[in-house]
Amino acid sequence: MSISDGYIDVLMGDITRERVDAIVNAANSSLRGGGGVDGAIHWVAGPELLQACLAIGGCPPGEARITPGFRLPARFVIHTVGPIWRGGAQGEDEVLANCYRNSMQLARAGKLRTVTFPSISTGAYGFPLQRAAAIAVRELRRAVMDHEEFDAVRVICHGRETYDAYARLVEEYMD
Repeated sequence: MSISDGYIDVLMGDITRERVDAIVNAANSSLRGGGGVDGAIHWVAGPELLQACLAIGGCPPGEARITPGFRLPARFVIHTVGPIWRGGAQGEDEVLANCYRNSMQLARAGKLRTVTFPSISTGAYGFPLQRAAAIAVRELRRAVMDHEEFDAVRVICHGRETYDAYARLVEEYMD
């Protein structure tokens, strides 16, 4: 199942199987691995990813760091730390937007042409799915429209509810 507006592809699947230049990890600020997509990426990449993350020393919310992909099919992992939802009045929207902006900036700097994102902060961090999807689609479309060097920017969704939220937004741009 997938949909594309010519700028962003949205599909169901497993981010750890993506054969792209980089996958984006919805990491925690210690970059030591955790649950959800972060734990899955660390598991598949192997212990070398943890060692590379420890050498970086962490990442504040909204920023991004890059490591090799090690045992993943993706060449690189861009780690970004999304905001924990605290009701929406603590700058959560801007921090989440910065996750996408800074991840795409790292991809451009590394001349990476294919990048796959998860739905950042909508799992254990509790960011409302529809609100997060709107921010993600807006920021990713803007990055792709402003920088033509990208061949593919994807959001891979784990679950039908997440897919439907992103697909609806992408369809709106197609009308």
